[in-house]
Amino acid sequence: MTVTPAHLRALASRAEALTAEVRALCDGAPNGSPEREHLAVAGQAANWLARGAEDLQRAATDLARIQAQPCGLPWSVCPEHGNTLSSSAGVSTCRVCRRTWNYDRPGEPCKEPVTWKVIDRAGTETRMCDGHVLGARAAAQGATFLRLEQP
Repeated sequence: MTVTPAHLRALASRAEALTAEVRALCDGAPNGSPEREHLAVAGQAANWLARGAEDLQRAATDLARIQAQPCGLPWSVCPEHGNTLSSSAGVSTCRVCRRTWNYDRPGEPCKEPVTWKVIDRAGTETRMCDGHVLGARAAAQGATFLRLEQP
């Protein structure tokens, strides 16, 4: 089984729910009761569960970052506006947002993370980034666009 960020987030969610349940149980015991003294240990366990939930969320974020696949299409685009780049003297500029890159971005494979699965009418599946999907939506009539799970 391959561990995914979604698996880790689900575990974190369960740890958070268990933390809340243990804390509610501890808070329900009346002050001065014999149970209250023994529930202090359970309260400490709830604190450990809460820290574990935070660690699981951090691990999910880290795993998502290292598992991210680059788009890999043979040319790069503006990640926000798509095929809107111009290049001159080794500097690429988006004609919409004016963001710049100090290299010939359209001349290199796209390194943006894959965020979409596009299936054309023939059933061919292509994974691409947000910027490339903008152009694909305009050009690929009848294609199916599926947003992939975000990190």
